[in-house]
Amino acid sequence: MTTTAGPAAGEQTEQPWRNEVHLVGRISGEVVVRVMPSGDPVRTWRLVVPRPEADGGRVDTLDCAVWGETGLARRVGGWRPDDVVAVSGVVRRRFYRAGTLTQSRVEIVVSSGRVVRRATRA
Repeated sequence: MTTTAGPAAGEQTEQPWRNEVHLVGRISGEVVVRVMPSGDPVRTWRLVVPRPEADGGRVDTLDCAVWGETGLARRVGGWRPDDVVAVSGVVRRRFYRAGTLTQSRVEIVVSSGRVVRRATRA
């Protein structure tokens, strides 16, 4: 019988899986601030990311969120519809109650982000 020992004390192991997302897209509407029942604020928005032309010019619309009161949360509060932004984070599935039903949604929990191009105003 062969056994595999774990890492030695203090030794780091590289896992083969990752939950990392890096996106560049256009904000489709206003950033919305909600306060959760826990009292935690969350800022949410939708990010529209074009697919390659070979995919028929389609787009993916992804829900994004920043939790808490951080420097990033304050910056996100200044983002406007049609701004092009670059974000990084992780994919999370969040469960919540809607009346008597349990619902879930998949969203990108953003840990860093910046404006790539501000929307032009008429």
